[in-house]
Amino acid sequence: MQSNYPRTALSRALGLAILGLACAPVLAQTQAETATQADTQVQQAPEPQQAQAQAPTEVTELDSIVVTGFRRSLQFSTDAKRDSTGFTDSIFAEDIGKFPDLNIAESLNRIPGIQLDRDVNGEGLNIGIRGLPQSFTKTIINGGEAATASIGLNRGNQNREVDLNLFPTEFFNQLTVYKSPQASLPEGGVSGVVDMRSARPFDNPGQHLNYSLQLDHNSIGDKISPRGSAIYSWTNDEGTFGALFGVASVRSRLSVRGWESIGWMNPSLNYQQCGLDAPDDVDPLTTRPAECNPGGGGSLQMPNTVPDNASTRGAGLTPGDTVDAAWLMAQNPGLDIGQITEALFPRLGRPVDMSGDRDRDAVISSLEWRPSDRMHFYLDSLYSRAKYQNDRIDMNLVGRTFGPVGFLPTDMQLDENGVVTSATLVNAQFFLEARPYRDEVQYWNVNPGATLWFGENEDIKLDVAGNWSRSWFFRESPTILPMSPFTTVDYTNDGSEPTWTTGGLDLNDPNAGWTWAGGRVNVNNEKRVTEAGRLRADLQLGEDRRNIKVGVAYDRFSRTINAFDNSAAWQAHVLETVSDADLASFLRPGPHGFITMDFDAFFAATNYRQFSDEAPEVNTSQSVGAAAGAVDETNFAAYVEVNGEADIWNRNLRFNAGVRWVDTDQEISGPVVLGGVRQWQSLEGGYDEWLPSFSAAWDVAEDVVLRLSSSRTMTRPNPRSMLPATTFSDPSAEIADQGNPNLSPYLSTNVDLGAEWYTGGEGMVALSLFNKRISGYTYQGINVIPFRDLGISIDDLTDNQRAALDANGGLDAPINVRQQVNADATLDIQGWEAIWVQPLDFVFDGLGFMANYTDIDLEPTGQEADELEGNLFGIAPRMWNATTYWENDVASVRLSYNWSDGFAVRARGNNEGGINYAQHRVLKRGQLDLSAGYTFSALPSSPQVTLNVINLTNKQQRSVLEYDNVTYDYYEPGRTILLGIRGTF
Repeated sequence: MQSNYPRTALSRALGLAILGLACAPVLAQTQAETATQADTQVQQAPEPQQAQAQAPTEVTELDSIVVTGFRRSLQFSTDAKRDSTGFTDSIFAEDIGKFPDLNIAESLNRIPGIQLDRDVNGEGLNIGIRGLPQSFTKTIINGGEAATASIGLNRGNQNREVDLNLFPTEFFNQLTVYKSPQASLPEGGVSGVVDMRSARPFDNPGQHLNYSLQLDHNSIGDKISPRGSAIYSWTNDEGTFGALFGVASVRSRLSVRGWESIGWMNPSLNYQQCGLDAPDDVDPLTTRPAECNPGGGGSLQMPNTVPDNASTRGAGLTPGDTVDAAWLMAQNPGLDIGQITEALFPRLGRPVDMSGDRDRDAVISSLEWRPSDRMHFYLDSLYSRAKYQNDRIDMNLVGRTFGPVGFLPTDMQLDENGVVTSATLVNAQFFLEARPYRDEVQYWNVNPGATLWFGENEDIKLDVAGNWSRSWFFRESPTILPMSPFTTVDYTNDGSEPTWTTGGLDLNDPNAGWTWAGGRVNVNNEKRVTEAGRLRADLQLGEDRRNIKVGVAYDRFSRTINAFDNSAAWQAHVLETVSDADLASFLRPGPHGFITMDFDAFFAATNYRQFSDEAPEVNTSQSVGAAAGAVDETNFAAYVEVNGEADIWNRNLRFNAGVRWVDTDQEISGPVVLGGVRQWQSLEGGYDEWLPSFSAAWDVAEDVVLRLSSSRTMTRPNPRSMLPATTFSDPSAEIADQGNPNLSPYLSTNVDLGAEWYTGGEGMVALSLFNKRISGYTYQGINVIPFRDLGISIDDLTDNQRAALDANGGLDAPINVRQQVNADATLDIQGWEAIWVQPLDFVFDGLGFMANYTDIDLEPTGQEADELEGNLFGIAPRMWNATTYWENDVASVRLSYNWSDGFAVRARGNNEGGINYAQHRVLKRGQLDLSAGYTFSALPSSPQVTLNVINLTNKQQRSVLEYDNVTYDYYEPGRTILLGIRGTF
């Protein structure tokens, strides 16, 4: 699937950018003669009281910088890094607002060591820092924990990650990533803390109205969508009161094409098909010995005799013939039975189309009252609401087992790894999966606080603040799966995604004979609620650079996931209401070569709304496999911190030292079945930890800074892994998950070393070395037990699970039970980061570049190091970013490239159809973005016309299973062009 959008939009975007670059000097000279300085905005560094723990990183020289563009924002970030004591990186408002970033996650992706997790539509979702998954990052908004209930298009988000696509970039003045901790920072982030500081009226005193409007066009959907924002701020002439109000709205289109496998499989041969003699007490037609499947897997079960249908007869096969080893080898010349049993096919190979609307509305307000120089009161609030519609359709080549009716492969050709490169599949079937997602998510955040100064010299400061947030999420994802007639498929895998032709069966014909036999319908709903609250008080004795700080904090975090399912009742009603003969009237030809469903008509005819509203609670959400359950944590923390300065050999040394103590009480609950009755079970636990930290920065020369940091940090365990219930959501009925409520937190001992050379202006060259030694890292233990010992009723399974279970031995079928346990091992993470920001005015006035590179190495040590090594995934070992920029007073052009190495998604053999040697890997990927702008400074509000192109080269997202020609999934997010205007009154 290649986009046929090669020249028009791309050539126009590049042409406009080059035209702007060529014309800018002339236009700039003309406007400079008639206009005042353009795009002027006073950007104040946040006061220490405005965000928690800002004193050690306060940028004293930037309190009244006049920010005029991208280069000024770079200098602001450079100076903030220089003046900090620990290892931090910051992005400031001009940088965020004028870069082609659709959300906060994509803005943070330009910081070294940040790994961006993208959704299937290419949108940035959440981030990880320095070689650890997203759940090891603590994200705070104005000092309080950010906890969102939303999930991505195809993921469950049951850990501690935070989806950042809810937050408009326009609402935030500063993003800071703390890679080394401070005692005054909230605990919970082994890899780091992301502090998001929202806008306040005194950031820019006076009266201002900032506006922006953009139209975006995506190459896949070929639709135009608007987005815009307006922020009004005002402060009185006396400088005692200010107010800020803003709104941001997005009306975007979801347009994604792709292909999915849902894993790969090989044949599961019984004694007859494998050519082995069965023991006397074993049925050779139903027993599938391990000797016949040494590589594991075995999800494809073939019939024992050739079925009698149009497909088999048309292929020249004789119905009723025995399918044994001799038959299989005769139908696949040149292959022996060992090659046949290890041949790799997609489990559910399917082209995918997603289309719909993604709307988001957000509002912000901030009030500040400064009745005197000794008092500062503020109240910040943020609300965001998103509604997503995704009419997802995919056409599945049925490979997984629905009982002994799988396809019969003939004329197979294999490569050296056993991957089927071509074959004729007889007795094959397809099913349409029509799944319209309807999501709604809301987020509230309120942040009141005050700072009071005491003493003759105002060197005693009291900071008190509260923070409360709540997020609510609901998803409907009904599924409609009609089956096709049996057919013969010519299958080809040329190294990208597999393709096929179906001969006489037209998959885009509603009247091709679609049936409910083997198909189904599902009602799947999911509700999530998260809440986070914080009360804190900090007392500082001394000035901002030399002081002792003490503080206490009380935090509470809760999350509840409820799953609902009414599939059996709706399916019974559908089969009574819509016969096979009636089914065609609800089908329509689709946009990509296979049918789709008239959802509104089908739902109305089958009374879907009533069945959805009456859906009872169940243990697992079938839409993303999320387990129902809840976590409720309360944390009490206290700290002491010392900040100071000293002269060493006439050079300034800044240091920060402290210790934080935290006590956690935890309640984990979830549904279990006890005595045949479903009920919620709660388990309580707790722990406390001491977390010391030390950082120092020494100005060894006028423009050279050396840094050192040593600390101990903590991340709490994954709530999903602690639920008391057993989850059995695997459609092939092979894998179950059990919680472990006794998991311990992750603890890390960290050492950072760094050297920085500041070359002038925004220029900087920096090198950082880091090491983390993490104990408590978990791995997935696996025990094999019979189904009857799981404590799950067979009546609670889906039809497909029951069929698969019956084929594998019924109640005695072996089940792989997975459970997370703390490893008796240490994970050693070593890495380095390099940053180079360089203005090139000596080459061309206004020219410059910035680049960073991160290299990470992971090595487990200890008694269970081997277990841990197989469970390290989701980590890219190498990442880099590069940006070339040019700008003058009125024009700018930037070209940015972000690259990430490939990485493993799961442990080897983990839920990969039982294939014990296979590992799911994301392939390396780079993305090129373009940004250009021109400011008409002589006009009211100094409007700036902007052009942003995201994913300029239309790069796909692809993952594979073990081998590069075994595509696990791939998605085309397309190229997005945004044309807009922004300005300030």
